[in-house]
Amino acid sequence: MTDTSNNKVVLAFSGGLDTSYCAQYLAQEKGMEVYAVAVNTGGFSDEELKQIAQRAEQLNVVDFKVLDCTNQYYEECVKYLIFGNILRNQTYPLSVSAERMFQALAVANYTQELGAKYVAHGSTGAGNDQVRFDLAFQIIMPEVEIITPIRDLQLSREAEIDYLKANGIHDDWEKAAYSINQGLWGTSVGGKETLTSHQPLPEEAYPSQLQQTEPLQVTLVFAQGELKGLQWGNEAAQTYHNPVDAINQLNKLAAPYAIGRDVHVGDTIIGIKGRVGFEAAAPLIIIKGHHTLEKHTLTKWQQYWKEQLGNWYGMLLHEGQYLDPVMRNIEHFLADTQTTVSGQVFVQLHPYRFEIAGIASDHDLMQAKFGHYGEMNREWSGDDVKGFTKILGNAHKIYHSVNKV
Repeated sequence: MTDTSNNKVVLAFSGGLDTSYCAQYLAQEKGMEVYAVAVNTGGFSDEELKQIAQRAEQLNVVDFKVLDCTNQYYEECVKYLIFGNILRNQTYPLSVSAERMFQALAVANYTQELGAKYVAHGSTGAGNDQVRFDLAFQIIMPEVEIITPIRDLQLSREAEIDYLKANGIHDDWEKAAYSINQGLWGTSVGGKETLTSHQPLPEEAYPSQLQQTEPLQVTLVFAQGELKGLQWGNEAAQTYHNPVDAINQLNKLAAPYAIGRDVHVGDTIIGIKGRVGFEAAAPLIIIKGHHTLEKHTLTKWQQYWKEQLGNWYGMLLHEGQYLDPVMRNIEHFLADTQTTVSGQVFVQLHPYRFEIAGIASDHDLMQAKFGHYGEMNREWSGDDVKGFTKILGNAHKIYHSVNKV
């Protein structure tokens, strides 16, 4: 480094082995002023944040800060994942994909506020996160240099541990059997089984174990697509001004049933296949409930185009393209479709599963007096249907006649 007048570096810090190595290495080997930042997207408890702060104190950091962007994360991303009923490959609620982008954005904004010339993260060269962090940093602050010691030095876990021990940083660095990443929109679980194509994760790998076996009825209350209320069992109905609180409460109710477990297989940004387990009780219930309510309150073509654009939104978000302006265009469309998506969704919780029992809404299109499917019609006659069907088949008749098929 030739310019020593500004050697401040902001480090995205989780307190784990990789970012602990980065903090010590950047301070000791590079002589930099390290400002460690933990970004909370709804996954850290107060106790966990305290432990991360204690880890930072052990290292040669100038300052440690926690940035809580949970509400921003909901308002600017999770809300649209709900509006779009977005599950990657019809399975995964994009738990990590979405939160990594907002962690990167928070770190970038803090770096600019601090006036630091450098920013660092602990990603390796084999995953998606390196691309997400790099993209956000390059777009928002192209003048800031990105430093990635783990990726650049191609360090083994053992080499990192030896370095920290040699510098007096001792801890139980042995890798846990399973890698857990928790956030507002779900928890990812990685282990030796997810490195294969056939092995399931064992029961003990999941953070939430089965504790409840008696069925529980929960009513979700949606207002223009957002979860704003809950009622369960004999409890009084609860209204939430902040949907984040409703999501957390629903997760408290559903997680003891071990609901929302699955294994996702998908394409990484760098072109290889990846497999990861997850549990996402509240996200899956909310998306399924919201989707059911939309089936009753939206037209056929609204649902069709929402599905197309929702899939694109999820794919672009997964691949780190959150800052592309087309994402704002899609968000406007998704939000505009939610005008009539209000009502109640009735859910039954059972061990390892949930059922959508039905909905109630003033906007329910099944309430129309035109007729009941398969029963009777009021607004048309049998002759009307005969003529309609004859015209409907004209194009097919012409094709089959011309092509003799």
